[in-house]
Amino acid sequence: MKRIFDFVVSIFALIFLSPLFLVVSLAILITDGAPVLFKQERVGKDNKLFTVYKFRTMRNGTGDVATAELTDANEKITKTGKLLRLTSIDELPQLFNILNGTMSLVGPRPLIPAEKEIRELREQYGVYSVRPGITGYAQINGRDNIDDETKALLDKEYVEKQSFMFDLKIIFKTFMKVLKRADIKED
Repeated sequence: MKRIFDFVVSIFALIFLSPLFLVVSLAILITDGAPVLFKQERVGKDNKLFTVYKFRTMRNGTGDVATAELTDANEKITKTGKLLRLTSIDELPQLFNILNGTMSLVGPRPLIPAEKEIRELREQYGVYSVRPGITGYAQINGRDNIDDETKALLDKEYVEKQSFMFDLKIIFKTFMKVLKRADIKED
């Protein structure tokens, strides 16, 4: 049921959002050139690596590192990228990850493999038994303002409580958080 729901919602979202995808793609091309999409290895279901897609928000040549690891992150993020991150629009290409079965609408956010501490906690808590999501329980309960242990515990709680209604609640709360721009921390 969850996979069918994810697939159908993703198809409709991609059709509905296609004008936005076009505008964002043109803005990225005009301000910083190609490529439009950023691809990165992330940790997914069963602790296996997969490629995640996002709109590119950093300048060409920045490299494949977490924003927190950059000493000059504000200088590396493009003007378009700042807006995309603030509105979470940079995450929308992950709808393609849902179509190919590597992600879900709701689940623990996929980690960068180098995030060893939280990755080990998630493994210990059985979090990798589900697909990662575009949004998740930790995102509506603090997002960037909570520590790794709390995120991992919230991810575990999601796995234990997951249901169609719980996912709908998380999706609704995600929209509210994005509209309010809550719990977003940029360096």
